[in-house]
Amino acid sequence: MSLTAARPAEIAAEVARRPFTFGVEEEFLLLDPDTWANRPVAEQARLTLPPAMHERSRSEFRRSMFEMVTPVCTDARRLRGHLLDNRRAAAGSAAAVGARLVAVGATPVAEPDRAVVDTPRFHAIARHYGPIAHDPALCGVHVHVGVPDRALAIQACNAIRPWLPVVQAITANSPFHAGADTGHASWRAIALERWPSLGPAPYLDSPEDYDRTVQELVDTGVMLDASMVLWWARPSSRYPTVEVRVGDVCPTADDTVLVAALVRGLVATAVADVAAGRPALRPPEHLLRAAHWNAAHAGLDGTLTDLRVREPRPAWQLVDELVARTGPALERHDDRETVRAGLAALRERGNGATRQRRVHARGGLPAVLDDLAAATTSG
Repeated sequence: MSLTAARPAEIAAEVARRPFTFGVEEEFLLLDPDTWANRPVAEQARLTLPPAMHERSRSEFRRSMFEMVTPVCTDARRLRGHLLDNRRAAAGSAAAVGARLVAVGATPVAEPDRAVVDTPRFHAIARHYGPIAHDPALCGVHVHVGVPDRALAIQACNAIRPWLPVVQAITANSPFHAGADTGHASWRAIALERWPSLGPAPYLDSPEDYDRTVQELVDTGVMLDASMVLWWARPSSRYPTVEVRVGDVCPTADDTVLVAALVRGLVATAVADVAAGRPALRPPEHLLRAAHWNAAHAGLDGTLTDLRVREPRPAWQLVDELVARTGPALERHDDRETVRAGLAALRERGNGATRQRRVHARGGLPAVLDDLAAATTSG
């Protein structure tokens, strides 16, 4: 079947019959091993990577940030192997230039050098957005799920919006900033609210609606250009994927695999809903934004907003319902056991924010960052 010639439900049905591929981009901080302040040595560190690993690395906006990407995968076990390879190679390159690689969502202590990486593109962003472009560095995890039709990718983004605050709460891994507890589980998410082109995606009806909305935002100056579409879920501008970018970078590779499996389950479920003609839930924008703020604030240690009934619910109840909603897709991709084991570990240890606070209570912020550095290259 030609996807371009088919009707939306037929396209969705055809895509739903195929296994969904996925891949991950992870951003890390390079920290001074003595002061734990950010170290602007990412480009020097990248030069020490073996050629195959250098191809998986990317220059980021800030010189203290290090990004690694996985190949496209079909199963969670292979994804885990690539994540561990990436993290260990990046940690070795960081050590070669006197830094430690740390999977943490926000600058925990300080960033003395806030210059952007020296490219025309990054300088243009810094000029356009001013001081917010020089906020301390923030690191996320971006999960790509293969969806080969752009219109279908937009519909999938609509459908997964009510569940992304739950994903955000699972990944929350940045309670500390400027050496102190912010009171939020994800300071990264709170800090990113200063950027006008980040946050939950608007509900969009079609590619034409998407393009029109983006152009209006460019014309008003909110976006520098169309590449500044940085919504929590979007059709990727580079790949035939749905890109979910709501989460803090996770402490361990196993945490990232859990999140990637859940996101793939969500996207696959959304495509199945389109194929079956089930409409996407459309919560009001103010409540959707409130649900994300609440997820960033509470993480898994409180209540989250159930956007289906517009009421607060215990966070773990919504996690369980997310697993139930994605159950058939998890089963189909052999991800059910991966998710079960990952959530069992999460229940026992807590998410990144909870773990950091427990270590902090015992040994202060240096102990937190030492623990995070060790976790970054663990399973």
